[in-house]
Amino acid sequence: MTLLHTARNRFLFLVLCFIFWFSNFIYIPILSPYLEMIGGDYTFIGMVLGSYGLMQFLFRLPFGILSDLIKVRKPFIIFGMAASTLSCVTFAWADSLGWILLARSLAGVAAATWVAFTILFSSYFSEYDLYRAMGSISLAVVLAQLLGMVVSGYIVDLWGWHAPFWIGGIIGFVGIVLSLFIYESNEDFQKEPIQLKELLSVMLEPALLKVSFLSILAHGIIFSTMFGFTPAFALKLGLHTDEISMVIFSFMIPHAIATMLSGKIFVPLFGQWKLLKLAFALTAIFTACTPLAETKGLLFLIQGLNGFSLGILFPLFL
Repeated sequence: MTLLHTARNRFLFLVLCFIFWFSNFIYIPILSPYLEMIGGDYTFIGMVLGSYGLMQFLFRLPFGILSDLIKVRKPFIIFGMAASTLSCVTFAWADSLGWILLARSLAGVAAATWVAFTILFSSYFSEYDLYRAMGSISLAVVLAQLLGMVVSGYIVDLWGWHAPFWIGGIIGFVGIVLSLFIYESNEDFQKEPIQLKELLSVMLEPALLKVSFLSILAHGIIFSTMFGFTPAFALKLGLHTDEISMVIFSFMIPHAIATMLSGKIFVPLFGQWKLLKLAFALTAIFTACTPLAETKGLLFLIQGLNGFSLGILFPLFL
């Protein structure tokens, strides 16, 4: 590829990544309040929120292995974009709680294809420049998630509860079209796919099991709070739907800052395992303090501190 074509392919792919996560996150802040409004109890809301992670657990590894076996990534990316779009449309059309559960499960299936996105994008770079690839794609993901979650409450306030789902579906359809034009070279597959016995040996590595378990706990916290029930709690505290964006900002901005500073400043200062213990302790404290908040200002402060603590954790797991 020429430098011009390479730059164009990278830019198109980053736009696609942005669209993929924007369509998946535009409705996240209003999801639990919406489910409560249409009659879902907290047990059902938990099932809906959990179905997203369950589908990733079931499909992410098979998708990765299958893409290695048939030596293509692009069809999985197109499928993931289509599943994300169908999820949004199903949410918008749903007239029963069962369809709602299916819609969120589809979002989990879509997210399971993310492994194909990262591998194909890294093939656009030399091995020396892989850090640039991961940095660029991470920035696109963070911006998409932040923007999607910030505008969610405003959209509901302007056009109603179904509007974020419709907008996510429309943007997702644009993503399907764009995904047809991304570049994939057959020359990217130079290595043999990993063998089953090798995969098992990696999965049973003690250090990997320890870090993976801690990562599960951290993801459980963020998906049960900011990506789960915190927006519903904020509404019960007296915030309006358009003010949910302030809750998102108060959490996500410190979260992003801590993610950038974790490896550069805090790891050299404390060491990896000491920092991990400290960040988990702070996360536990601030998460427990969330239901004690009685004012908007205190809620914003607690979310900022919690976002910062969790932001320290995730780079450590990687």
